[in-house]
Amino acid sequence: MEKARAGLRVARLKGGDPFVFGRGGEEAQALAAAGIPFEVVPGVTSAVAGPAYAGIPLTHRDLAASFAVVTGHRRREAEATAEDGLGMDWAALAKIDTLVFLMGVTNLPVIVEGLVRAGRDPRTPVGVVRWGTTPRQEVITGTLGDIVARAKEAGLRPPAVVVVGEVVALRDQLRWFDNRPLFGLRVLVTRSRAQASQLSARLRALGAEPVEFPSIEVLPPEDWSPLDEAIAHLDRYDWVIFTSVNGVRFFWERLERAGKDGRAFAGARLGAIGPATGDALRQRGLRADLVPSRYVAEAVLAEIGPVEGQRVLLPRADLARPALAEGLRRAGATVDEVVAYRTVRPSEGDAEGVRRALAEGEIDVLTFTSSSTVRNLLTALDPVPPLPDGTIVACIGPITAQTAREAGLPVHVVAPEHTIEGLVRALVEYVEGR
Repeated sequence: MEKARAGLRVARLKGGDPFVFGRGGEEAQALAAAGIPFEVVPGVTSAVAGPAYAGIPLTHRDLAASFAVVTGHRRREAEATAEDGLGMDWAALAKIDTLVFLMGVTNLPVIVEGLVRAGRDPRTPVGVVRWGTTPRQEVITGTLGDIVARAKEAGLRPPAVVVVGEVVALRDQLRWFDNRPLFGLRVLVTRSRAQASQLSARLRALGAEPVEFPSIEVLPPEDWSPLDEAIAHLDRYDWVIFTSVNGVRFFWERLERAGKDGRAFAGARLGAIGPATGDALRQRGLRADLVPSRYVAEAVLAEIGPVEGQRVLLPRADLARPALAEGLRRAGATVDEVVAYRTVRPSEGDAEGVRRALAEGEIDVLTFTSSSTVRNLLTALDPVPPLPDGTIVACIGPITAQTAREAGLPVHVVAPEHTIEGLVRALVEYVEGR
């Protein structure tokens, strides 16, 4: 009200629906009394969302034609005692097919006693959904006769939604959210901020909670001259080999700045390490002549064929491995290496928060998509806390894994296919196998 009177437009953001035990009605009353105009944007109440994410429909034509949403505790100044059952009309509530109690975990014994005393069958299914709709979701099921003991044994604490009714029995058949292969795992994503979204999206789709901490940032080279010079004389190269999507992106920007397009490659064959790099070329109307079966420099050397006397251009990162250039030179090629982009460690990021989360076991998986992400993460977290038992380290390929091992990290997952999809697939296989 103070901010609105000052002439500002104010958003009061609430979890769930503001008018379902969200005290939105009380706040709206205060605004109306003060003559402050307002609007209400309905949300999805946890009474509906929590059970839905647990695979529990509140209504079902064969099982439930009615449901009620009930508060699990009362306003403090009017709080009823446990002896009088929280002041509820249990006889009326016991006749409703499905009951949803919000904020009812603390008073779960009182709720159970009130319903059973009012005639509800002790064998009635009950589900308790904690942190519903999030990767931390927990679901405990039982009956009115044993749910209190089960919740106590599980150490269940608020916030949670309690569902009472025959529809709870459908969970085993309908659960869809918390049975995904990576459900509940918190995964550290160390890719650059611009590229993290692809990996994070795949992880979320499989039930994991991505924790993005970019340990690498991709920047233009400090000097464009070598790359511009190579682009100006593309006609003298027999091969142009791209080692990453970033290499294609920055190369293409300079190519277009020079007033050229894909026709500039007319006299050269193109190589792409990895399908993603090949796709980046295809998006620009070019098709790679060579995409090696394994996405490492050694595979290029094994599959490119004779290159003696040929000239090869390698647009690459400033800190790239020398293996490809050295191997091509040994095979008799003339190799020009030009920096198309730089990789640096970002200066921003909550390193202390990540360090603490690792030390306390709040990160389940570390993912690395290049050797630079390994080195930069360890530098950012220095000193690196010991990883708790069970922490998984997953690497996109053998070169990255080697860097991680040399840095003292245990490596549990190495993707056979050195792509983001391959990394995710390998992580799923490892988790399911474990």
